[in-house]
Amino acid sequence: MLEQVCKAARQQALLPTVLTFTPHPREYFARLNHRPELSPPQISGLRDKLTALADCGIEQIILARFNRAMAEMSATDFVLQLLIEELGVRWLLVGEDFRFGRQRMGDIALLKQLGSQHGMQVQTMLEVTDAHGHRISSSEVRAALGAGDLKHAAHLLGRTFAMTGHVIHGQKLGRTLNMPTMNMKVTPRCAARSGIYVVRVHGLGPLPLPGVASLGVRPTVEDNGRILLETHLLTTNLDAYGKLIRVELLQHVRDEEKFPDLPTLTAAMHADAQHARAYFALHGL
Repeated sequence: MLEQVCKAARQQALLPTVLTFTPHPREYFARLNHRPELSPPQISGLRDKLTALADCGIEQIILARFNRAMAEMSATDFVLQLLIEELGVRWLLVGEDFRFGRQRMGDIALLKQLGSQHGMQVQTMLEVTDAHGHRISSSEVRAALGAGDLKHAAHLLGRTFAMTGHVIHGQKLGRTLNMPTMNMKVTPRCAARSGIYVVRVHGLGPLPLPGVASLGVRPTVEDNGRILLETHLLTTNLDAYGKLIRVELLQHVRDEEKFPDLPTLTAAMHADAQHARAYFALHGL
């Protein structure tokens, strides 16, 4: 889809642009109806989303606030006020099932009708399928990440699933256990399954570094419910506080557990590190 946008932009001397919303409309309505369980898990944080779009050639990203005014905007106003008057859209690509406006009343027919009246060309795109004819969608990606199936998630995404963030200070418990870790905040409602992962870390040198990471709420040592990604480097110990790193999740090792004491936790951490070393010995970095 993004390739088509960039191609059309080059042909018509326009700026390849993506319009996206924050929060996700489903999340907005889940909050409004006090049904947080209906909020969709997030595949990527904002930084990762914008970086991925830029890597695909998108030069401008419109981040629209989805609020009450946006939710109540009529389908006609969505096209005339937002797309045409405010953004000056000349060429638009949407999926065939695209709906918009209050109560999702707008459809492709209305979009094309208003577009033809105001100089906006509208193109639609069929659903994307892989070589086996299976539909590729965000729901499928969320399901794969939730199951810890990183191979399938990478197949759907076209790249290894990764998280980016700044290394923050933690309790430094890992140091006392001879397993120093780099802590990174994770986007709320992260789609990835909690647990232990074999990872590859970028941003700390010219080459990626092998590691093992824990994604979750640290149930053995904390009870505040904050989700963190804690990464232990297998081959080096660096002062990474404040640095921006990208952590690729390569394999889900096991689910998060609450251990009865620190010695049991320590033994499990060292076993996870050994598993990661065996992974890289087999697959390489």
